[in-house]
Amino acid sequence: MTELPNDVVGDAYRSTTGWDLIADLEDLDDRMPGHEGELEGAELVAEAFEAVGVDDVTLDPFPIPAWWRGDASLSVTHDDRETTFGRSHELVELPGTPAGEVSGELVDMGHGLPEDFEGEDLSGDVVMASSLTPDDYGRWVHRSEKYHYAIDAGAAGFVFYNHIEGALPPTGNIGGVNGPGPIPAIGASKEVGARLQRYCADGTVEADLSVDAEVGRGTSHNVEATVGPDTDEEVLFTAHVDGHDVGTAANDNGFGTAMVVEVGKILAQVADELETKVRLVVFGAEETGLYGSYYWSHTHDLDDVKCILNVDGAGYSRNLEIHDHGFSGIADAFEAVSEEYEVPVHTESQVRPNSDHWPFVQRGVAGAQGRSSSGESGRGWGHTHGDTMDKLDVRDLRDMSILCAAGVARLAREDVATPHVDEDEIRQACLDDNFDVGLKATGAWPWTEKDWPWKDEL
Repeated sequence: MTELPNDVVGDAYRSTTGWDLIADLEDLDDRMPGHEGELEGAELVAEAFEAVGVDDVTLDPFPIPAWWRGDASLSVTHDDRETTFGRSHELVELPGTPAGEVSGELVDMGHGLPEDFEGEDLSGDVVMASSLTPDDYGRWVHRSEKYHYAIDAGAAGFVFYNHIEGALPPTGNIGGVNGPGPIPAIGASKEVGARLQRYCADGTVEADLSVDAEVGRGTSHNVEATVGPDTDEEVLFTAHVDGHDVGTAANDNGFGTAMVVEVGKILAQVADELETKVRLVVFGAEETGLYGSYYWSHTHDLDDVKCILNVDGAGYSRNLEIHDHGFSGIADAFEAVSEEYEVPVHTESQVRPNSDHWPFVQRGVAGAQGRSSSGESGRGWGHTHGDTMDKLDVRDLRDMSILCAAGVARLAREDVATPHVDEDEIRQACLDDNFDVGLKATGAWPWTEKDWPWKDEL
């Protein structure tokens, strides 16, 4: 097929299916990987798949390291006055942190770039770093990378402070592949961070960091369905159902999950015209280590995957961005969609070694991330208590879903080629753009063996 019929597009622009699903997911409150709410979210997605008429709906369980939040506090002494931060708008624990109580000098490492830590001895210190990576740095430096630089320098604790005012303390995983990180870690608001920076500028600041958290084992689930012909080759359209237990994960990634359902609903109406099977997958446990997508990619024949389009970070606006990792066939498909609908679709080719497309792309599978432009640096309300449904717009969901459905239908055409590449080509792209520095620092470099929780099952 070449174009979606006008009546199908019109129906999609009146659909409330995905919007209603976001509301249902928000009402679960806690969809942390391995928690009961994540399973309930996966079951809601399965029910939505059934309701929109796609085929072969399944839930596939897999083991993960799980983490449960307790209380945390940071006490500092400045000018002989002790101040304790512990309220939810001031700080939160970073998932994957171990429990612990540490005391040491509070040291601000600014942006927390690799060169900021060179030659530094931070033994026993509580180290702070900003969530900001300078725009001219050339690559994004992940929170986990900054955390590991602090560990390598001898730090006893870690504070990751937001760079966006009013956006509350940021959360995000810093755990390892098969368990927690080695030192306690929290996220702090920009306002708390600025105050701590002021204290540090005045002289030596002593800090006491206390974190109560539980680590253990859990189970997550991938939810999937198919639409179109029964071909061996298939196009994957994906998102993730899990989310952080601060806020309600409405944008990250309830929005993407809703898009997968909406795209399934659109394509189900033209299933007889699709030339290649489309597999809809909503992964579990993305936020704590891409476990669902790594599990799927290690338990399926990737030669059957024509390409993957993963949506994550799509709720900021209706301005679609396609990050194609240099796979020109995907970019060409969405450029054709842009011309057909007379709306701009921005494409970027640099490797993005984060989110659920990455386990596929790193092995040479043609893959892209679909997201929307945010107009600001960083996640905005993402990964904070403010990630709630009131920040979203149903019009964005409809526009993005229609464009992605049109793009996926085009990618499913037999005359649209999306050839895979040798994984050495992806490895070299990581080296060329210096992504290897952060991936190696955090133990996430793909070309080393990993101790996956399901390793014995492979």
